[in-house]
Formats: sequence, structure tokens, C-alpha cells
Amino acid sequence: MIARKITSLRVALACAASVMMAAPGMASAQDLALTWDDLPSHSALPQGDTRIGVISRIVAALADAGAPPSYGFINAASVADTPRVLEIWRASGNLLGNHTWSHINLAQTTTEGFLAEVERNEPTLRALSPDADWRWFRYPFLSEGDTMEKRTAVREWLAANRYRVASMTLNFDDWAWQETYARCVAKNDQAAIATLEASYMKAAADTLGAARRMSKRLYDREIPLVLLMHVGAFSARMAPQLLTYYRDQGMRFVPLEQAEADPFYGPDWRSEASPEPLGLEAAMTNRGLTPERIPQPANLATLCR
Repeated sequence: MIARKITSLRVALACAASVMMAAPGMASAQDLALTWDDLPSHSALPQGDTRIGVISRIVAALADAGAPPSYGFINAASVADTPRVLEIWRASGNLLGNHTWSHINLAQTTTEGFLAEVERNEPTLRALSPDADWRWFRYPFLSEGDTMEKRTAVREWLAANRYRVASMTLNFDDWAWQETYARCVAKNDQAAIATLEASYMKAAADTLGAARRMSKRLYDREIPLVLLMHVGAFSARMAPQLLTYYRDQGMRFVPLEQAEADPFYGPDWRSEASPEPLGLEAAMTNRGLTPERIPQPANLATLCR
């Protein structure tokens, strides 16, 4: 009951924000759905931090930004270690989707083994979302397998079991900063942490610019975007700044269902036999164009060693 009331309030606030951003004289807004992977735990945990602290900061940042309920894609294999994380996420009005039991890579297993992992995740999803739509799926590692047979078989199974694939069209690999941040916290290297913050925000800005350019080049319009994030400690630290940046750039936070109602995402609502995963980069490649890719900062592997 409390979760539903919070959800209703957040949706109302998000709608009001959308109206304000579309008011006469203001720049037109582009829709952006916020999604989060690897709940309940992702990557290294810095000294003095907890998984409860990480998810609580992310939840607070989403609420402060007036974002509608976000989908968090779970790996239930680690729920036993941090059971309250998903409870906090759901109590705040946010939603859950399927990311396989243990974050398995379809390219490194059989179709049968992969689908067994998808099904193994379902009892946790049902228990925590009895009245919400949890039949959204995101591929671990964004991998749809190493053969067309695997890709087609999994797509057909997902469609037959009423899943929709949660596409990704905006991703700056936020996961890559998490372990470096934990090392820098251990060394109490504030200068290095400031460097991480600057490079993180630059990557977010560069990637947003690239997505907008590719969208306009392909379709002469800005399609709704779906942002992929991870529930890591550094992303929790940066969430308020990141969400403010997106709003300042004219992004309007919308539910995943609304963003993916755009025709661009149509193939993910059914079984699709394309040899490429859906996304702006793949769309560019399929048109014979060179996609824009933003490299990670070169010092992430060596900083604070």
C-alpha cells in the first residue's frame, strides 16, 4: 500500500515536471528512461560503505529528481546476502526486472542453461512484485549469444513467456569506475576521486552527445533514450549530479514503457531474427555507417594502485 502511494506521488511529480519542461519558450525535451542493472549488489564495495547505503542513495537521488519508477534488473543469486536491498527498492516505488539468476553470459552457455537461469529468477520477482509488471528482461553483458540459433531461440522463448526486452540506447559503461573508486577510497586519495568524478561526467556528456547525433543522422529526430546504469557505489555517489546534468540538457525522465513505445524499439516486443542486438550503434552498422563509440578513460585500470 505504501509502495503504491509513493509510486503514484512520483508519477504525478514526473508528469508535472514533463509539463513544465514542455512549456512555451522552453527547449523541447527528449524522453529518457532510467534503468539499473545488477541489483542487489554490483562491483567492489568501498571501505565503510554498505549495499544498503548504496541503494538508499540511488533511491533518494531518483526521488529528488522527480523520476518515475525505474526498473532495476536483478540477479537473485546474491539476494540472500543482501535481502533488504530489493525491499528498499520496491518500497520506494521502483520496479524489478529479470537479469538472470547469476548474470550468466549467453555466449558462454547453452540455450537451455541460459533459459533455466531466467526461470530461476522468477520466484524472487513474483514474491517482491505480486502486483507489478516484472516481465522485462535485460541480457547480462548485453550479449544475445554467439550464434543466431541461440539468439532466435531465446527471443522466441521470451516472447512466448510474455517478456519484453529492455533495450539500451544510452550507456557510458559506468561499471568501469566502481572498482577504481573503491581503491581510491581505501587510499583516501581525494584528488584521484575528483579525477574520477570529472571523467565520469565527461563520459556521460560525450555519450549523450553521440546518441543524439546518431539518432538524428539515422532518423532525423531524437528518439527516446534508455539509460543503462549499475547499482555500484560510485554511481550512487554521482547519481544526484548525473541526473541534474541530464535534466539541464533537456532530458525528461519517463517510464521504461513510455520510452520503448517508440517504433525504434519495436523489434524488442517480439521475437526478432536480426543478427545484431537493437541499439543505435547496431542501427548505424546495419546502415553501413560508422557508429560513435566513447572510449573509457585510460587511467581507470591504474589509478590508486
